[in-house]
Amino acid sequence: MPRAPSNEKERIRMIGRTGYRFRSRRDLFLMKFFWQRMLSFPDAGVQSPPVFFSCLPLLETQDLVLRRPRMKDAADIYAYANDEAVARYVLWDPHRSLSETRSCLRDLIRRARAGYPSSWVITLRETGRVIGTIGFIWYSSENSSAEIGYSLSRDYWNRGFATQALRAVSAEAFRSLPLNRLEAQHDLRNPASGKVMEKSGFRQEGILRNRIYNKGEYVDVALWSLLKSDLDPSSLTRATASRQAP
Repeated sequence: MPRAPSNEKERIRMIGRTGYRFRSRRDLFLMKFFWQRMLSFPDAGVQSPPVFFSCLPLLETQDLVLRRPRMKDAADIYAYANDEAVARYVLWDPHRSLSETRSCLRDLIRRARAGYPSSWVITLRETGRVIGTIGFIWYSSENSSAEIGYSLSRDYWNRGFATQALRAVSAEAFRSLPLNRLEAQHDLRNPASGKVMEKSGFRQEGILRNRIYNKGEYVDVALWSLLKSDLDPSSLTRATASRQAP
């Protein structure tokens, strides 16, 4: 946790050392606001959500490394994002070109830099290849809750990778955010995703009929949740994350 600046001028100097390129006075105002919010949390392990989302930590599991996305990840992402089977039950359509993937990736990176709910790329520990993404769909400060979503290359289904990623992100979210509840949902026609949530400690709360209009039809979804109180307290104190360079 950075040392708390003693006054407003020092805050501005610290902001300047973050490496963020301000494009307008609004950008400077937002970054100052993010720092002030971060410093308002008494628990040294808890961060302001905008700061956390803009500086996602590196997470490691037995087989995976989760890190912030980079533009050079476009080719790996396109390799699975153009697969109709991967896109069948998610809210985005199969990518039609590498250019489309680059555009989506650019938007994802920009949103993260601005402090909005953001995502990690899922990479293989042995090769560094990007095989999926996992991250936050939304975050509610009023209710201390958020929703997680993920997608994975078809070549790596049924190998426990999605479960590893979801467990790592869930633990880090409760450890570093002012968070009480995590939600996840899946199309009922995709029960494999529900198995991932169940293995990660989530509990199914019910079925939401015609909850989402996706790809030309209304679909039923299952809603799952994980509460901070559901977790083993040791998972909230174990040092499993590290900061990474931008």
